[in-house]
Amino acid sequence: MTNALIVIDVQESFRQQPIWRLTANPDIVDKVNRLVELARSRGDLVVWVLHADHGTGSLFDPTKGHVRLIEGLHQAPGEPTLTKTAHNAFTTTNLQQLLTARGIRDLTVCGIRTEQCCETTARVAFDLGYRVTFAIDATTTTPIAHRDAPPNLSPDELMADPRTLSADDVIERTAYALAGRFARIRTVDELTGVAEVLPVG
Repeated sequence: MTNALIVIDVQESFRQQPIWRLTANPDIVDKVNRLVELARSRGDLVVWVLHADHGTGSLFDPTKGHVRLIEGLHQAPGEPTLTKTAHNAFTTTNLQQLLTARGIRDLTVCGIRTEQCCETTARVAFDLGYRVTFAIDATTTTPIAHRDAPPNLSPDELMADPRTLSADDVIERTAYALAGRFARIRTVDELTGVAEVLPVG
């Protein structure tokens, strides 16, 4: 086993946010499950990562009960769960030690949010010497407000601002930033071998 699937922050905390209705990939659970099934069929390690902000009273505070996998995802026996408090999955966990102990050199990254915890994890992993595949459509995010926008906009206010960066644009920018530098960009269909092959001409 030299491969691992890293599933980042696919947790109920995000679904409790009003902005979740604007998520780019509402079918992320199905996409992640396809990657999990593939990894298990190959004997690859599946690592589940959750984000916690202890003592904040936020949706990411474990006392609120939302720091758990989104319904429809199921951890198998022997698959580790790591809880992080930083954006990337390495800094505040023992992920690197876990991967090193198992001789893993290749990582597939998926999860929430595309440009934040997923992208940051991919960049750190590359710098640590891992070969990284970024499963772009098994990540998701939501629109991002302009840096000069007022804080705490409602989803409707966010989308009414023409300066808002759409979720699809965020994902596209992440793909551009990572490709050829930090990671291979692949779709779930490509990784599972069911991508449509278009005829030439």
